[in-house]
Amino acid sequence: MKALEGLRMLDITHMLSGPYAGMLLADLGMETIKVEPPGKGEGTRRLLEDDPDYSLNGVGAYFLTLNRNKKSVALNLKSEEGRALFYELVKTADVVLTNFSVGVNERLGIDHKTLSSINPRIITCAISGFGETGPNRHHVSFDMVAQGTGGGMSITGAPEGPPTRSGIPIGDLGGGLMATIGVLSALQARVKTGRGQHVDVSMQDAQISMLNYMATMHFLSGKVPGALANGHFVHVPYDTFAANDGWFLIAVIVDRFWDNLMEIVDAPDLNTEENKRQPGRKANKDLINRRLSEIFSRHSVDYWLEQLRGARIPCAPVNNLEQALSDPQVLARDMVVEVTDNHGDTIRQPGNPIKLSDTSEESYTAPPEVGQHTEEVLTGLIGLSVEQLQQLRSRGAIG
Repeated sequence: MKALEGLRMLDITHMLSGPYAGMLLADLGMETIKVEPPGKGEGTRRLLEDDPDYSLNGVGAYFLTLNRNKKSVALNLKSEEGRALFYELVKTADVVLTNFSVGVNERLGIDHKTLSSINPRIITCAISGFGETGPNRHHVSFDMVAQGTGGGMSITGAPEGPPTRSGIPIGDLGGGLMATIGVLSALQARVKTGRGQHVDVSMQDAQISMLNYMATMHFLSGKVPGALANGHFVHVPYDTFAANDGWFLIAVIVDRFWDNLMEIVDAPDLNTEENKRQPGRKANKDLINRRLSEIFSRHSVDYWLEQLRGARIPCAPVNNLEQALSDPQVLARDMVVEVTDNHGDTIRQPGNPIKLSDTSEESYTAPPEVGQHTEEVLTGLIGLSVEQLQQLRSRGAIG
């Protein structure tokens, strides 16, 4: 059994932020019906579809990953008949998830005001770049826009280098994560009130939230921080270091970690009374990092990790993707799973990071073909006949 079994979502999303939220909820068991245009379907289907390295049977990595555990119904929401069918599906649903630009839902007639008049228990969630209120609500946004306006790029990268975006598309993924939290919160509120509500998620808001204590530091001090490469605003040493065969990191965040570090490195010039406390280490950051870089370069990554772990100092290798995805801990946690596509071929993907002790089933179905489940859903949920479906298809209302 999965935690969200018995709940149904209509997923009308594209690209990354919306499909990622839909994937997380689908992985947890919410029946997820992807509503997409007849014909070519949702635009993300086209990304990498013909790339020899990043596609499988004509489906690119984006769509393969983000749309597992979903069904596909092809509806033309720009036609009256298509919208009427969608409204019938809304009567059976718990959640409608979108990530169009602000105003599109209203133009299509799939906004919360319209849908809640059809089903007062419906929860709608709209992810957009800047949210549905405020002076910038109509600005176009994608991942890098959210990262740039959210402040994170200004503190990422080398101190003298250009602003740098996160290698992980955290602008999009952050919006998807907040949408997932918002949907689950609204579902819990509905248990108490009996009513649905609208969840308005801004990708920029998500980035501002993730500034967290760094924003508070700015408000307290008035200081505008710059990029620190892999260093930290407070803790020293907290950085990446080069061994003689690769990179690793250490994170000395409490004083006892420093004491333990001084026992395993030969650095009497660093083992001073001043450096025993965080303020002293922060003041001597450049010296500490320079001397540790010299010392760490003398041995291998594995040598230093063994020494550091033995001293209970937080440390880790800096893994590339291949190393991270073959890490024994990652594999033991089922964070690499196999999904079989509609042609019987298998692709490996990241697993579900939410591990529940009771409703813990993990299973994965292939991302659907365009309209693969149109007949199943419209006959099963709405009660249309095969003849009615043929007529609707001939008029372009469904695919």
